[in-house]
Amino acid sequence: MREKNITRRSAADLKQGKTDYRRLRRMTDREIADAARNDKDAARLDIDWSGADVVVPEAKQAISIRLDRDIIEFFKRTGRGYQTKINAVLRSYVQHERRGKG
Repeated sequence: MREKNITRRSAADLKQGKTDYRRLRRMTDREIADAARNDKDAARLDIDWSGADVVVPEAKQAISIRLDRDIIEFFKRTGRGYQTKINAVLRSYVQHERRGKG
């Protein structure tokens, strides 16, 4: 059985495009299906979405805001999505204040 030849790839390998396409092309459909079925990280296809609610996020509003340089640098050092993180911190503060005054 070919499963002995299947090696685990790290998320970093996948991001860098280190998928072994040559090995994949040699695999039969059945071998691929078996490998996917035994992969604990594979997406489940048997999820029942019939009771799911579709949630459309509220559109964000673009503004101009002046923040201290060290605050901006701190959030930028956290990587991509730093503006979203700033929004999450502000949302947390708003929720805290609402609970305290409710």
